[in-house]
Amino acid sequence: MNSFKFELIHQSKRSRARVGRIHTPHGIIDTPNFVAVGTNATLKALDSQTVDDLGLQLMFCNTYHLMLQPGTETIKNAGGLHRFINRNAPIITDSGGFQVFSLAYGTVKDELKSRGQKKQDGSVLKITEEGVLFRSYRNGDSILLTPETSIAAQKDLGADIIIPFDELPPYHIDQKVLTESLHRTHRWEKRSLDAHLADRQNQAMYAVIHGGVSQELRTMSCDYLTQLPFDGFAIGGSFGKTREQMIEMLSHTLPQLPTDKPNHLLGIADLNSLEPGIQLGIDTFDSSHPTRCARHGLAFTKKGFVKLLNSANKEDFNPIEPGCTCLTCTKFCRAYIHHLFKAKEMTAYSLTSIHNVHRMIELMREYRQAIMLDEL
Repeated sequence: MNSFKFELIHQSKRSRARVGRIHTPHGIIDTPNFVAVGTNATLKALDSQTVDDLGLQLMFCNTYHLMLQPGTETIKNAGGLHRFINRNAPIITDSGGFQVFSLAYGTVKDELKSRGQKKQDGSVLKITEEGVLFRSYRNGDSILLTPETSIAAQKDLGADIIIPFDELPPYHIDQKVLTESLHRTHRWEKRSLDAHLADRQNQAMYAVIHGGVSQELRTMSCDYLTQLPFDGFAIGGSFGKTREQMIEMLSHTLPQLPTDKPNHLLGIADLNSLEPGIQLGIDTFDSSHPTRCARHGLAFTKKGFVKLLNSANKEDFNPIEPGCTCLTCTKFCRAYIHHLFKAKEMTAYSLTSIHNVHRMIELMREYRQAIMLDEL
């Protein structure tokens, strides 16, 4: 059984932007759309009921972290991730492959600064053809993550969309090493797909296109992975040091992907990247950017960012954004939220996160309307 389907609603006459619907066992995802990241099966400072009330159609959870706490078997025994967190809408899980990158090299920002020097903390013990040997950051246990164990974990979680195991090599890497990594990732993705198809469980699987900023390797990745029966395609790996490099890479890569299947941009959904990505044909974007900004007192509005910690908000009794229909703006003023941040009250994180996620959902709806009118 496979209830996953992509439906193209409208193709813009002005660009590659398109409006579609992704049908999943837990509901429809209108595209293009924003996917909020809930690393530990929750958006930081928000509960699942609040997220449902906001209308977030797709949520991203992290397999590696959930393997370590509470354990995917516990979530399976609870009836799967949807029942465990009381979410009725679609969920996507990653493979744990990103941790090969982040644990070995640090964050993307750290890696770009360090010119690809591996960290010396021993988090990643060994990368072999079989998989990756990690040291748990929780208790120090050694954990072998392979394509097969990653898929088994994602079967326990029961997300609507799952990702094959892959490696995310750093931006600063020798071309020969990058090519070897790409071939190994392709072998891991094929093994992941085989494990998935042996026990589909009504889940869809997206391939991950790799190749860094090399157009030759991106083409090689597209050529190989589009020949396999994946349900959609995610674009991963290093996107370069600048937004311009990323756009150049996406401009080269997206036309090589099937138009009858959905695609996803992994880890990128900042406000400045959305419109060019949508114009190139990206269907879904995931990022923790809106909730991270919220925890730093940065609120999204149609006119730009509002810094809620600024003293100008101390006596401002207007909502974050006049006319906004989110719970925060209809119930509370800037002065109150400013006070909560100054008092270091956690409610500040929740109220600002509600607003930012709501703004992202509304922004994507506005983009869909613009595409339908051939304005984008």
